[in-house]
Formats: sequence, C-alpha cells, structure tokens
Amino acid sequence: MPENVEIKAACRDLAVCRRLALGLGARPHAVEMQTDRYFELDGRRRIKLRTIEGGRAEMIEYDRPEEEGVRLSRYRVDRVRSDDGLCLVPKGEPLVIVRKRREILLLDNVRIHLDDVQGLGSFVELEAVVDASHDEARCRAQVDEIMAGLAIDAGDLIRASYSDLLKGREP
Repeated sequence: MPENVEIKAACRDLAVCRRLALGLGARPHAVEMQTDRYFELDGRRRIKLRTIEGGRAEMIEYDRPEEEGVRLSRYRVDRVRSDDGLCLVPKGEPLVIVRKRREILLLDNVRIHLDDVQGLGSFVELEAVVDASHDEARCRAQVDEIMAGLAIDAGDLIRASYSDLLKGREP
C-alpha cells in the first residue's frame, strides 16, 4: 500500500497560502470540485468514494492514526469501475458527504492541497509521498520545512478528517 506523511491545518486566507507555496517553488497542478462520500466497511474502517466534477471517480481507502498532527498514512486508490464494467461502489447510504473546491500545487513529491470545504471553511493539507527517493524521515522533514514556509505551527494542526469535522466528531 502506498504511504505519505500528511498534515491538515485550518487556513485563514487561501490566497496568502497559495502565494507562500508558490514562493517555496510549488507549481500549480489542478483545481478540482470534489465530492467525497464516506461509507462504513466493518464498524470501524471507512472508505470514501471521490467524484471529481467533469472527471474521474475513485474509491480511496486509508489507514492512519487520528491522534497525531503529522502522521504516516497508508492508502489505496481504486477506480470505481473495473475493466469488465463492474461497479465497485459500496451499498447503502453514505455516513457523510463532503463537498470541496481543491486547488492542488506540487512541490517535488509533496502535494499541497488548498481546500475550501462547504460548511467548514478553508484548509491546507500537505501530503509528502514516500517513495524510493523519499523515505519517511525525508518526508517528515519536507513537511516540517513547508509548514514553516507556510507559517503553520504544530498547534494549528487538525487530526480529524473533513467527514469527522462535519459530523462534529474530532478525535
């Protein structure tokens, strides 16, 4: 399963955050209107169906601790439809639906997400992808460097997912 080192923090001004990220060398990648529908799998694990306006749909399963600000996350992304046309979407109603505008900036192996989340406000997420050139320690250092460049303090970090925040449950 792929891994990344990630954080989420509230953001007072996405334009300032964008300017600071570009000043660090990030480059614009995409702007997406995303809708995430969270489903319960077995009473404790969740999976989300992400649809992107005018584009793809995918199932995202992740395993991460919710008790840390900077955390290692394992994830898997699957297409919604298999090659033989079978639909891979869970049955039943979603637990919660999260709608957001996400601007994606790229800096080396780090994805910088500038999110405007309906009903919650503005956030910045950093996801440093662990790969052959970037081990977990290097990814943590990159996240620390970018947090400093964006003026994000460890006390600003949010542990909860957007779904938990919308449901009023911060771990």
